[in-house]
Amino acid sequence: MMKFPLAIVGLIIIAIILWDAFETVILPRRVTRRIRLTGLFYSSIWVPWSALILAIKKPKGREKSFSLFGPMSLLLLLMFWAVGLIFGYALILWVIDPTIGNTAGLGMHFYLSAATFFTLGYGDIVPTTAGGRLLSVIEAGNGFGLLAIVISYLPILYQAFSRRETSISLMDARAGSPSSAVELLRRHRAEDSFDDLNRLLSEWERWSAELLESHLSYPVLCFFRSQHDNQSWLGALTTVLDTCALVMVGVEGAPVWQARMTFAMARHAVVDIAQVFRTKPRPNREYASRLSSAELERMRGLLEANGIRLNNDAETERRLDELRAMYEPYVHALSEWLLMPLPPWILPPDAIDNWKTSAWGRIQ
Repeated sequence: MMKFPLAIVGLIIIAIILWDAFETVILPRRVTRRIRLTGLFYSSIWVPWSALILAIKKPKGREKSFSLFGPMSLLLLLMFWAVGLIFGYALILWVIDPTIGNTAGLGMHFYLSAATFFTLGYGDIVPTTAGGRLLSVIEAGNGFGLLAIVISYLPILYQAFSRRETSISLMDARAGSPSSAVELLRRHRAEDSFDDLNRLLSEWERWSAELLESHLSYPVLCFFRSQHDNQSWLGALTTVLDTCALVMVGVEGAPVWQARMTFAMARHAVVDIAQVFRTKPRPNREYASRLSSAELERMRGLLEANGIRLNNDAETERRLDELRAMYEPYVHALSEWLLMPLPPWILPPDAIDNWKTSAWGRIQ
């Protein structure tokens, strides 16, 4: 009777972990609780991990270490679930079958629970009561269930990751490395028309919708880094938003209607993902330096040199500031949390497209 509260604790642990696994893998789209075990798990390991990696001086080594977090955290999460379930069952088993193998220690019950969970079947220690045997059968079923979750969960994640990265890789030749709105507009004005830009924005409207669906369902995908250091899903999404904002405020001949649709979908994605991580949007003054008035005038000059006219009046600048205020506070907050740099509006002079480089040098 003195151990009975431990059985209640074990039941609570098992219930919390099973419900969390159910919400995370099977029913992720309906999760709206403020506190989730998986969310607490990721918050507790991401903060020390990122602080440790930031101490690495070499940028390439730092980015490589960041790229390990996403896949490794999946394995740690599954281990966390497994150990929690084993411990919960061990507590209950200790109460209902206290003398397995002629011992009453919790350590031996934990060993039996682990052997049962992973269905090892050694047979050196077995439950001696009817309740212990029933509990062992239930635990073995849980072990098989967790294995099924692993088998179904990982392929879904990597399929969503591959679909996301395909479009990001295509952005390299279309908008530069890192991508920029000015470069995207410049490269998509062909024969005095923006037909290619219209098609591109339509494709990125769908990409943003797919990103919203997959990354809300499986937030761990947000931690997965792209293949190149100067690319990321957040950078690509920000570039698309920047481009749509410019088109909407007055780029002559550009597809304004499609830009509005893409802007709405992309902004929806970035705001909802920011809500998942509870990253509070930054005030306007913290992101205003990303595009100063001087840089805006320089951007007008670069676009004009490539036959692209951006309206030059106070209303255009005011409207652009309004559109930027709708998404830049959120992308800045996500950038700080995920430690993914945001793309520039204008490519730096020394920027080189990734397709022009290799391990043996760059194309001359």
